[in-house]
Amino acid sequence: MSRYTRTAPALVVWGDSAPQRGKDGTVSWTVIIPVKRLEIAKSRLRGSMAGADHDALVLAMAMDTVSAALASPVVGRVVVVTGDDAAAEAVRGLGADVIPDVPDAGLNPALAYAATLARPKGATASLPGVAALSADLPALRTQDLTEALRTAEQVARPPAGTAPSGASPSETADPVRAFVADADGTGTVLLAAPPGARLEPCFGAGSAAAHATSGAVELTGDWPSLRRDVDTAADLAEAVVLGVGPRTGAVATKSALGGAGFGESGQWGQTVNDWPVDNQPVRVPRA
Repeated sequence: MSRYTRTAPALVVWGDSAPQRGKDGTVSWTVIIPVKRLEIAKSRLRGSMAGADHDALVLAMAMDTVSAALASPVVGRVVVVTGDDAAAEAVRGLGADVIPDVPDAGLNPALAYAATLARPKGATASLPGVAALSADLPALRTQDLTEALRTAEQVARPPAGTAPSGASPSETADPVRAFVADADGTGTVLLAAPPGARLEPCFGAGSAAAHATSGAVELTGDWPSLRRDVDTAADLAEAVVLGVGPRTGAVATKSALGGAGFGESGQWGQTVNDWPVDNQPVRVPRA
């Protein structure tokens, strides 16, 4: 049994108090990050790395993701929706808000519930944009997330001239959601709903296609740290090459993962030579 416990459901009365404008004057975003109960999270990763504390690794990846999001000048608030006590306590310590996963019915219900609390019906246009961000982005760079959200703002409304005669696009056109696909191109790491739009998450297998079908626009920027989600040891090896955050690095350093360590930049992965995938060493290039 996991040493981490599930947060008991609670009645939540919560509204989005994040500013409408970000620290740099652009649209402010409330970023919602879903974190599963650690005892069931990342099942494909569990057991694939000798000596790794799986629950601690999953929590560390989520904390590095939260920290990167909190540092963005276009993010006014980071909200973690979770049913895990340890995760809730850890992210609160970083400065994130927590919404209990009351539905406890999977990723999309958790995100929809949190988004509804952040964006009460009828008030969406007056509140910040809402974005759903994967929790398994240990190499996430704040700059990549910031640029992706700025791009989402730019595509939020249809081009000028598409509104009916006599009306401005800003008054009549529905704002457009946007998403960023993962490194494999099939999943989704970021779904952004600008002010006036509902989140409508479609995460899961084939979520990139599902989000496109739902009307969201795919963003194609070069944001490798944002796209590199981690489901397997091979994914984690690629994240290490990019340079994972300090918490993920600290957990990995304590495990039997091939003798890697911190480089001069302070990002783990600068001196990596070998990384065990399914307990077999795999050669990866030096950063």
